[in-house]
Amino acid sequence: LKAVILIGGPQKGTRFRPLSFEVPKPLFPVAGVPMVQHHIEACAKVPGMKEILLMGFYQPNEALSRFLVSAQQEFKVPIRYLQEYAALGTGGGIYHFRDQILSGGAEAFFVLNADVCSEFPLQEMLEFRQQHGDMHSFVILGTTANRTQALNYGCIVANAGTQEVQHYVEKPSTFVSEIINCGIYLFTPAIFQHIGEVFQRNQQELTLEESSNGWQRAEVIRLEQDVFTALAGSGKLYVYKTDGFWSQIKSAGSAIYASRLYLNQYSKSHPERLAQNKPGGPVIRGNVYIHPTASIDSTAVLGPNVSIGEGVTVGAGVRVRESIVLHGASLHDHTCVLNTIVGWDSTIGRWARVEGTPSDPNPNDPYAKIDSETLFRDGRLTPSITILGCSVTIPAEVVILNSIVLPHKELSRSYKNQIIL
Repeated sequence: LKAVILIGGPQKGTRFRPLSFEVPKPLFPVAGVPMVQHHIEACAKVPGMKEILLMGFYQPNEALSRFLVSAQQEFKVPIRYLQEYAALGTGGGIYHFRDQILSGGAEAFFVLNADVCSEFPLQEMLEFRQQHGDMHSFVILGTTANRTQALNYGCIVANAGTQEVQHYVEKPSTFVSEIINCGIYLFTPAIFQHIGEVFQRNQQELTLEESSNGWQRAEVIRLEQDVFTALAGSGKLYVYKTDGFWSQIKSAGSAIYASRLYLNQYSKSHPERLAQNKPGGPVIRGNVYIHPTASIDSTAVLGPNVSIGEGVTVGAGVRVRESIVLHGASLHDHTCVLNTIVGWDSTIGRWARVEGTPSDPNPNDPYAKIDSETLFRDGRLTPSITILGCSVTIPAEVVILNSIVLPHKELSRSYKNQIIL
């Protein structure tokens, strides 16, 4: 058993700017640990997991290598990074590296997209496959969305009794099904035969076109549109529906929502990661993660849903709620930070207020998902989470509202609803 985590590359994650300028998006901290560490932890827990492969087209850099080394030590599973030479799509990448994935005789492997947060019911998917399909069937993890939002995802029509996928449509234009694809799959080596057929077909079509970059385009294969649509109805593809939490992490704002979901899960899985109220310590409300190296004044009030990174200093009377404060930031006395991501090494002056508008799903709809809003609507900036890039300086006594501040800016006044370039 192996796992492949698709982490994309620098051209992807553009909606995650300005945060993805500093660190590859999969390494962005959500609930105090890099986003993709939640995936790795879930994979490492599955009995019989031999190897975890990260796949993407980032240049191997120091941050990535450091992360892989520390994750290997922590989870005691071999973890490697496989670099694609170009963006090959979700299917093209695993097809390109099929020998690496199958080496050591892997009988089955998981494929996970790095930009989702989930409970990752991997063990349940394995058991589901044993009960439902034969051992050669493939399983997609599905969840329920509401009728309007389902159109933004891959929609799955399944047989109510057997859960066999009969029909698969990626981002349909009209309603197809409220069961959506979570971007987490369980495959057997037989999947490569199906991806291979798509590859052959692509190649034939391109030979007819005789284009100069034809070979490269034949290798770009999207699991969802190219493979699942063809496999649906063949009796080989099943869906396992989960009621656990799940969300995409596309925009920077959704990182705060994902953080809330994971912090919530910590109360069961990692209670030691959650801060407690202690005499002489800061006031903690709800779920809060504080890095052990952060120094926090005892009069500060933090929470709910706050994570404080390493080396952060928080002054007297500071209020932080629904926010992520990244390492090295400093919040001077009496600042107020709400629905905001405070970038690395940023400084917020005394009595300043930095506030955003949460982009949460509708709380009254149990199946609502987060909407990935466009940046602009009707020529105006959509109100959203406030984001300070790295090394931003906010002076004392100003208000920053619903704004995005690019890295290394020194502000001198208040702003609202602006992108500060």
